[in-house]
Amino acid sequence: MVLILTPDIGMFGYLINSKFGALIYNIFHHKGLAILVYLAGIYFANDIVQLAGIILFSHASLDRVFGYGLKYETSFNDSHLKPLK
Repeated sequence: MVLILTPDIGMFGYLINSKFGALIYNIFHHKGLAILVYLAGIYFANDIVQLAGIILFSHASLDRVFGYGLKYETSFNDSHLKPLK
């Protein structure tokens, strides 16, 4: 259960500033990147990389269900779905 939360390490980028935080957060929560990681795992026959792709995709999807989207550089609360309160 803890593995599903690992993409949230991208939030540590906000300790530097909002611009860097949004960049790192969005990398860890981008579904297209998650699919590429999974496909790389298939191509190289690496189960760990496949699992990482599945975790990234699942986490990003779950975040979308709860209303957390990709972040804008202005603030952690500004996302492509809606502003967080």
